[in-house]
Amino acid sequence: MHPTDLSVEAFKLLRRTFFADDLTPIEFDLRDKRNTQDDPFDEFVADVLDKGLPGDVKCQKAPGPLITPDMALARPELCDGVSPDTLRTDLTRMVGIEVKKLERGTDGKIGRATGLDYNSTPPCGTIRVYDAAGQPLDMRGFYLFVCLARGLTAGKNTLSALALVDGNALNSDFDYYLAVAGERSKEIGVGSYGDGANRNRPMVIFANPLGSSQLDKHVTLVHPRSDLAEVDPELHLAGRLHRTVPNGQPVTFHCYRTSAHPGQPFDQTDPFPNPKKRSERTTGRGRFRLGVKPAR
Repeated sequence: MHPTDLSVEAFKLLRRTFFADDLTPIEFDLRDKRNTQDDPFDEFVADVLDKGLPGDVKCQKAPGPLITPDMALARPELCDGVSPDTLRTDLTRMVGIEVKKLERGTDGKIGRATGLDYNSTPPCGTIRVYDAAGQPLDMRGFYLFVCLARGLTAGKNTLSALALVDGNALNSDFDYYLAVAGERSKEIGVGSYGDGANRNRPMVIFANPLGSSQLDKHVTLVHPRSDLAEVDPELHLAGRLHRTVPNGQPVTFHCYRTSAHPGQPFDQTDPFPNPKKRSERTTGRGRFRLGVKPAR
């Protein structure tokens, strides 16, 4: 039997975990957050995948905070002894998953709809990890976007949207990814006493797919293949998303759900919102205005 696409297996398991067959949200428990970098939801997702995926698939969580991806899925028997070039693109052998959690405002709209902070690592459809010998190893990357909400039962949680998105729908420039996420020099010995340091840490902002009405309040897999509904009877084509490449051909991604989509599949070009007046300039620190009137 041919091995299945790991992104598809993960999507179907997460859909069953967080939503009933009629897509009613299923309540779940999260342990308390221990510190700023601690992430109970990421841990919950990794545990679900580790226990629920087929026995030949292993889910390995990132060994610590501020390490990407949050988790990686792999079939070790299909990875060992295989060339890095094959592992870089084969979704049946290995795939990384980064989790992005959002909330809704009091108006019901998804937070940070026009751009999401990805901290110091740009999203990308190819991401870098390291093999057992400590050598660089590149693999396909997917991003799990969820909207976390309180359940109807006290202390419980639910999701009101879930999208597992091919990282290439966000950015496919691997050279840029490496340039930002790789090693950087920092300034040391700064300040009056020479004991300060400046990490020169970038903070990158890219699209938030849940800012799109086609993905918010739905449960969707955004995938590069056009034929998944033909090879997997659980999936139905809900629509297509096209991303415009400056001075290049548009790139198409296919959106799948596990319930039949009424009517014709949607067809949208660049549906992820972004600020219309984005500027190259950054704003300075917020100003503290003190109510005194010195002589000038």
